Amino acid sequence: MKEKVLLAIVDMKDRSAWPIEDVIHEMTELVKACQGEVVGTIICPAHPPTAATLIHSGKVLEVATLARTLNAEAVIFSAELKGIQQRNLEEEIIVKTIDRTQLILDIFARRATSLEGKLQVELAQLAYRLPRLTGHYDDLSRQGGGIGTSGPGETKLEVDRRRIGVRMDKLKKDLEDVTRARMTKRKKRELQHIPLISVVGYTNAGKSTLVNTLTGAHQVTQDGLFTTLDSLARQHVMPDHQKVVFSDTVGFMHDLPHNLIEAFKATLEEVQSADLLLHVLDLSHVNYANLKESVDKVLDELEALDKPTILVLNKIDRIEDQALVDMACRKYKNSVAISGLTGKNIEGLLRLIEKELGGRVVQVDISIPMNRMDLVNMVHQQGNVKTIEYLANVIHIQAGVPQPLAGLLDQAALAKK
Repeated sequence: MKEKVLLAIVDMKDRSAWPIEDVIHEMTELVKACQGEVVGTIICPAHPPTAATLIHSGKVLEVATLARTLNAEAVIFSAELKGIQQRNLEEEIIVKTIDRTQLILDIFARRATSLEGKLQVELAQLAYRLPRLTGHYDDLSRQGGGIGTSGPGETKLEVDRRRIGVRMDKLKKDLEDVTRARMTKRKKRELQHIPLISVVGYTNAGKSTLVNTLTGAHQVTQDGLFTTLDSLARQHVMPDHQKVVFSDTVGFMHDLPHNLIEAFKATLEEVQSADLLLHVLDLSHVNYANLKESVDKVLDELEALDKPTILVLNKIDRIEDQALVDMACRKYKNSVAISGLTGKNIEGLLRLIEKELGGRVVQVDISIPMNRMDLVNMVHQQGNVKTIEYLANVIHIQAGVPQPLAGLLDQAALAKK
């Protein structure tokens, strides 16, 4: 049975904030991702916010009354609550009270499947809950389950601050081991001169669907927020015979909890080390410009905003008015409109990728000494072989190879002469 949730949408009157309607829609989708059911919504002005409960006492009473009327099992606030605020609100409302950050962390805990993903989620959850331990433990030891209780487990959360600190140190060490393994793979790829293309975007923008279409991968996708949590990397041969690696990343979101960004740095380093970013934008979203801005903010925090980027205007199969697509293409430079689901204009995206990576692949038609089988192996590993002939004294190769390897082949051919 789905947990009944009352949404408390906090209105700070911040001009830079998202429209209330968008916040309600996104919070509703987040609750759905946790298998919950929104039974009501209440707007809660907080200008200025109060130290004790964030919103004013009269509105707290309204929330409590509505929660009882709707038989809500949880009240979820759209703004992050401080520990004391969460405790005070829960005492007044008398039902489980959590905030947006805890809701997102809960989704991540449900969706993490790899060891790395689980480590990162647990670290983020403990970092969020650590400052909320002081003087109040019952909010960390609920036995009832439901939204906001997935993750490390109650037994871990009932220990004191010191033991949680020890656990966090252990998680960080384990993630450092993951990072070292990732760096080893990265160095191997760099030695082979294979470009890394990192696919980024707002959650549910269609990143995984696009990677599936580009590479023939079979990663499970579905319509919803944060359906793909664990990163995916797939090698692919471009039409110009260049080998590349497409790396799918966790979806971004506006005001993404800082604890998540910190915990997922091992994964997000792929974005920082990428040769090219594909920023996938859901063009069918009514406020796609806000989605783009939110992703750009996260990229800026990762110091990756200035990387070479192609803006992939996705989901054009959902747009009936072609003029809207044309307008977006004119609005954003270095953009291409596609449908990752149907494959429409994927060729145009591939051409733009080849243009951005231009000059990295050289077509060679060359003969090298028979004793340089090491170079032949490198051609097979790093390039795309069209023909290869083993003659009396030489090996004749026609292939597309990275520029550095083309230089080595030239040197071997000259040495033969």
